Amino acid sequence: MYIRRFTPADAAAASDMAIHTVNISNAKDYTPEQMDEFLKILTPEELIKKASWTHMYVACDDDEIIGCGAIGPYWGKEDESCLFVIFVLPEKQGSGIGRAIINALESDEYALRARCIRVSGSATALGFYQKMGYVLKEGSDSPDEEGLYSLEKYR
Repeated sequence: MYIRRFTPADAAAASDMAIHTVNISNAKDYTPEQMDEFLKILTPEELIKKASWTHMYVACDDDEIIGCGAIGPYWGKEDESCLFVIFVLPEKQGSGIGRAIINALESDEYALRARCIRVSGSATALGFYQKMGYVLKEGSDSPDEEGLYSLEKYR
């Protein structure tokens, strides 16, 4: 397994992987309507758009994309960054790929300049982010209207 920067040529495979992951991993925690909203931001076109203003990475096993993640500025702030679209194929979860993606993102220049890294985590991924050192933002111990938790990590 190796991690590299995303290219537009990765968009279809990364989208397929992320959509498959949401459909398998997140279905137990969300309504069909919430799932539909999640899937809208995972099209190839949306991933290319996200990659245009973030640093997106893919985790690969040979030529297969088995995970992805991105980091970018948090509302244009220089000292805060945010994680986006972090997914690992369900059959590969628990094998260290998610941790490797987080390590790559936290080594990126957007993370290195930040005093705080934020992430909106799904109920499905909440425990994972907490294992990675992210804590619930003060006053946000329940999900928002989209069913996501606000987490942060200060450096």
